[in-house]
Amino acid sequence: MAYLVLARKYRPQTFEEVVGQEHVTRTLKNAISGNRVAHAILFSGPRGTGKTTIARILAKAVNCESGPTPTPCNACRSCQDITAGRGVDVFEIDGASNNSVDQVRELRDNSRYMPAHSRYKIYIIDEVHMLSIAAFNALLKTLEEPPAHVLFFFATTEAHKIPITILSRCQRHDLRRIEIAAISQHMEALCRQEAVSISSGNLWAIARESGGSMRDALSLLDQVMASRDGQIDDEYVMNLLGGMDRQVLYDLSEATFARDISRTLALIDAVFKNGQDLKRFYADLLLHFRHLMLVKMKARPDMLVDLPPNEIETLARQVKGVSIAFIDQVFTLLFNAEPSVRYASQPRLAIEMAFFKIQQITPALPIDLLIEQLDRLIHDPTQRPVPGIVEAQSAYGDAMTQPTAEPRRTSKTNEPAAAPAPAGNEPLPDPERVQPGDHSPGNDAWRRIIARIAETKPSIAAALSRSQLVSVSEQAFTVKVSDNDYSMNLVKKNLSMIDAVCREHAGRGIHVDFFSGDTELNPATSAKQKADDIRQKLLNHPLLADAVEIFSGKIEEIKIR
Repeated sequence: MAYLVLARKYRPQTFEEVVGQEHVTRTLKNAISGNRVAHAILFSGPRGTGKTTIARILAKAVNCESGPTPTPCNACRSCQDITAGRGVDVFEIDGASNNSVDQVRELRDNSRYMPAHSRYKIYIIDEVHMLSIAAFNALLKTLEEPPAHVLFFFATTEAHKIPITILSRCQRHDLRRIEIAAISQHMEALCRQEAVSISSGNLWAIARESGGSMRDALSLLDQVMASRDGQIDDEYVMNLLGGMDRQVLYDLSEATFARDISRTLALIDAVFKNGQDLKRFYADLLLHFRHLMLVKMKARPDMLVDLPPNEIETLARQVKGVSIAFIDQVFTLLFNAEPSVRYASQPRLAIEMAFFKIQQITPALPIDLLIEQLDRLIHDPTQRPVPGIVEAQSAYGDAMTQPTAEPRRTSKTNEPAAAPAPAGNEPLPDPERVQPGDHSPGNDAWRRIIARIAETKPSIAAALSRSQLVSVSEQAFTVKVSDNDYSMNLVKKNLSMIDAVCREHAGRGIHVDFFSGDTELNPATSAKQKADDIRQKLLNHPLLADAVEIFSGKIEEIKIR
């Protein structure tokens, strides 16, 4: 007798033997027990999940000599004929090769005749979505009101291609992909019956490769069994399946978290030299980082059903010292690079470019810590980031940006010949002392200077308007400017231009003192100056910069209360 492949040799013969489709088999058994079997049933789902098998078992159940029964005997003439595929009252039709309207009309005409010796005449049409529109239309009336002795069982992998007029006349059962654990356990039982020794890890790899299809898994198992020579090791199975050692994925994620770019490139080079499909390798890598993210987030265990328990434990150990934010950054970057790898003529270069970008990632702060620090920053703009932020960053292998330096102290600029100001910020000798808000000639001249500058450089004029005119002498205006990044840099950068305008329109130069901001300004400008200082410190604070980067936002307004 010719060799029977495992998928045919161990094909389920009862509802209890069907793996992973309990929601369908339970419904059908209840329908048989309650004599409520529909005259037209559609089974839809991925390939190799049991659609045609369940249709055959249902045909045996309703035609069994001891039935209708949820448990066919598999011993009577009807059961044995259906199992062997020679039943005269059960017609299994391939919809792909019998899709014309004439063939469906012939089926419709033959359905009028009574079954030869069974209870029902049953038509099982596989891949029913392949029928033509005319064929579907020819079947409509018969499908809606078939003879009492006729049942239709349809199977398809693409239910969306079936006309709605057909779907509305059928009772539909959707089959699911079979869980990897269930496939692995089923293959382990078959290996014991076949007296073949294959490790559970190899069976799990075969089940994972099947994509939830029992038929695909048994076909791969058949291939492994046929090529065995003694004990089958993991490396042999991986080579046979066209996959790779999953340890490479763990080594690569470990090198990524350690920011070891040399080791990362060496691992990619090893995969390339071993002849592995780099595009498939990258797909496995994406799935691996998805698993890392789920484990770190303590997701439900059923979301990791395609992993054996020992791999889940390894994932948990690997992400123990890494933050969710950093894993998310790496996963997002790899996912965004997937189209480049998929369509690249040199996928190795595309993968390496993705890891070059990962190497340059600046780890983001955890959201809760960032919000807490922003809240503190609102109340005290001068504070530095707390040490906990730096500690959080060390989990990524990088420290966060260091706090800003202390405010610069009093300095003088652009007046090399000017004598230092006496202690206590006293004015230069014999100047005209300017009082806030007065209308002295010196004060009026300074306002005209600011107005003149505002015509061409409004930002510089705004900075000067926030400054304090201390005194006016025959030689120069003496001005105090708050020593913050905005005002100081703006005035320093344009000091020669300001001096030129002063000499042109007032016959005097300008002398500028920069101070730390703690020195008290005159009452007319102190409140506004203080508010501007606070705004500038907030804008320059690293916490605010991190918040803008994380949320991809921009600062619209800063309100000082």
